[in-house]
Amino acid sequence: MALRLSNTFFSVSAIASNHYSKKPPFRFKITTVSATNSIPMASTETPNSTSTSKIIDSHLHVWASLQEASQFPYSPGQEPNLPGNVDFLLQCMEEAGVDGALIVQPINHKFDHTYVTSVLKKYPNKFVGCCLANPAGDGSGLKEFEHLILKDGYRAVRFNPYLWPSGEKMTNEIGKAIFKRAGELNVPVGFMCMKGLDLHISEIEELCTEFPSTGVLLDHLAFCKPPLNDEEGLVFSKLLNLSRFPQVYVKFSALFRVSRTKFPYLDLSPLLSKIVSSFGANHVIWGSDFPFVVPECGYKGAKEAVQLIGNEISLASSDLEWIMGKTAAQLFQSQLNPSG
Repeated sequence: MALRLSNTFFSVSAIASNHYSKKPPFRFKITTVSATNSIPMASTETPNSTSTSKIIDSHLHVWASLQEASQFPYSPGQEPNLPGNVDFLLQCMEEAGVDGALIVQPINHKFDHTYVTSVLKKYPNKFVGCCLANPAGDGSGLKEFEHLILKDGYRAVRFNPYLWPSGEKMTNEIGKAIFKRAGELNVPVGFMCMKGLDLHISEIEELCTEFPSTGVLLDHLAFCKPPLNDEEGLVFSKLLNLSRFPQVYVKFSALFRVSRTKFPYLDLSPLLSKIVSSFGANHVIWGSDFPFVVPECGYKGAKEAVQLIGNEISLASSDLEWIMGKTAAQLFQSQLNPSG
């Protein structure tokens, strides 16, 4: 049966297939966009060549403005120190020629998804959502997760290991229940390994092994920086080794967080080359980490950096298209019927 999503975020017509296959789905079609919203190709293209694929930002955040905070309060102690409201985001996306995005629930509102949900409902053709898993000890997080997916239309969920109860791992009963249910609902689970992949890789491997039908997103290169020593090199090799799990995707996102240099973060070039070689470009997705990226290199710069890094490693134009939008369009297509 043909599947079609909104014509602004991305329109998809495809034969239903396994989301987590390593091979690109050749019957998968991304609707073309006008040249004003296109992205320049890698150096193998002629100067006038442009991409016709939609550009999708797979990792950004929004939160209420100060004026909106009375209606959408911040979590105690999580008041933002920079603007991140949706109007500002839309302005940045228009200037950069970005067509759609996955909004990741911010810590500023923690488990209160009201603001992000309001944005998703207001701009259903522009955004999809990634909710935040609540690992509360009473198990209420599973029902919250199901509601956000089935009723509010979120299409991914984030595991933040630092929100788990003290001494608990993401592989505890609650974590496994949500992870398993995510696979049943056909939504991927994102992992934020801010303090280092090595601290959490055994949990990720255990979950992937036990629940192979659940997709996995590794935020921000799993926070692997360009290795400076053997120990860091070993951790990066462990990241590459996760490619043995067909359900794993890598977010080439928040480049300012993982690079050791300034824009355009060219020290990440060899990392991207190895990631693409190991996982395949159709398992790599770009993300800006708006609004945190704005004071770093600007939102438009977040997009341009990937193009420049791609040129540095002579990345095929087809691979760049997967990274900049086609992978996300495949991954976040919905097979759910929220009203059912």
